[in-house]
Amino acid sequence: MSPKSATSAKAAPSSANTPAAAPTAVQTLWTAYLNGTPSRLKFIDSFLVFLILSGVTQFVYCVLVTSFPFNAFLAGFASTVGQFVLTASLRSQVNSENRVLFKEVSPERAFADFTVGSVVLHFFVFNFLG
Repeated sequence: MSPKSATSAKAAPSSANTPAAAPTAVQTLWTAYLNGTPSRLKFIDSFLVFLILSGVTQFVYCVLVTSFPFNAFLAGFASTVGQFVLTASLRSQVNSENRVLFKEVSPERAFADFTVGSVVLHFFVFNFLG
């Protein structure tokens, strides 16, 4: 083994790549989210997390227990995914940092679009159930 390869193998790792740096990065991200995000967006984010957990629960139940009324699983899962998409769209339109992208859409109009889209989505889901 040459001296050059022996010294390169013993190089000290960077402090940014150590496992101990990961919790501080997550803590910094969480603190910035708590301090910099308006409560309206936090409420929408909590609903998005609920929709993710609901979809995962439905999928795990279908895989592990039963998928007997398969159309019921498809309707429930499609409802969850569709509601997630509508809610993510609402979040992007209500976010004040995106005001340049949605100049003509007021927060009230965005919520009305969200509500109408949700009613239409659930109408189709209800009809898919049979």
